[in-house]
Amino acid sequence: MMRVLVTGGAGYIGSHTIVELVAKGHDVCIVDTFRNSSPEVLNRLEEITGVRPLLHKVDVRDRAGMKTVMESYKPEAVIHFAGLKAVGESAEIPLEYYDVNVQGTVVLLETMQAVGCKTVVFSSSATVYGAPQYLPYDEAHPCAPSNVYGQTKHMAEQILTDWQLANPDSSVVLLRYFNPVGAHSSGRMGEDPDGPPNNLMPFVAQVAVGRREKLAVFGDDYDTPDGTGVRDYIHVTDLARAHISALDYGVKQAGTDVFNIGTGTGYSVLDMIKAFSKASGREIAYEVAPRRVGDIASYYANPAKAGTVLGWSAERGIEDICTSTWKWQSDNPRGYGA
Repeated sequence: MMRVLVTGGAGYIGSHTIVELVAKGHDVCIVDTFRNSSPEVLNRLEEITGVRPLLHKVDVRDRAGMKTVMESYKPEAVIHFAGLKAVGESAEIPLEYYDVNVQGTVVLLETMQAVGCKTVVFSSSATVYGAPQYLPYDEAHPCAPSNVYGQTKHMAEQILTDWQLANPDSSVVLLRYFNPVGAHSSGRMGEDPDGPPNNLMPFVAQVAVGRREKLAVFGDDYDTPDGTGVRDYIHVTDLARAHISALDYGVKQAGTDVFNIGTGTGYSVLDMIKAFSKASGREIAYEVAPRRVGDIASYYANPAKAGTVLGWSAERGIEDICTSTWKWQSDNPRGYGA
């Protein structure tokens, strides 16, 4: 059992990871501001796990607030999710993204260091790679992020790496994930975007449940089997399990290591629409729209290193992704705000 501080723990991936942490017997403390999440998540976590995690409503950039949290909780490890994550929005408010994602990481490390906490698992992203020089992406692929969000993740990775080098007995595990999707099997927790979804699956689900009229498919003339963009979709529960494997790995040795967290299989936008239509029994209305600037035809992971080193691999496929998403969305048509 460890005391694990989870920044952004009320968010989509953070909350699913807490379910897995509690199942492994760890003590959990959440730091969250609910900027992109709901306090209702705590009730759902208690319902699913039987445990109500400790919560500090503190911004990760708040040095004094984070210092108080660290001194009172004294975590043995940190999983760092807190951050802003919309690619489009990052171009509109870049300073906010650099402040939250980069400066927030600096403050976290400063306050961890002050209480002697030496292990951190970081929620990074495959966006750090930028356009593929080859596929599938492996961890050796050069990093050349093509948007502000990706830049902030790459900078945070560098800060964490430099901190670890300056503190040789510390441990940093960087997880670069592909496209998180799906929901908890209970239907009690899932992705609940604030406003129009930025990602495909929550948008598809909201069309299926009647919240939105139709889906825009951005481009059908890519060099892919059906002309629509191909992505590597990873079930959020598999992604949560990867954080447990990374934590177990990180506490056993010092150093910095990086892992792709994906399935290694790409599915097109139309593949996902068809699979979701089958899972929900509903027609998904869509229209083809022009390509979005900066979108890549296809990308998917080579997750072999995570398999070899962490002993982790994805267990859930496209059917599980769609059925769990539909259970969440149909049981909670207005998300957590119902």
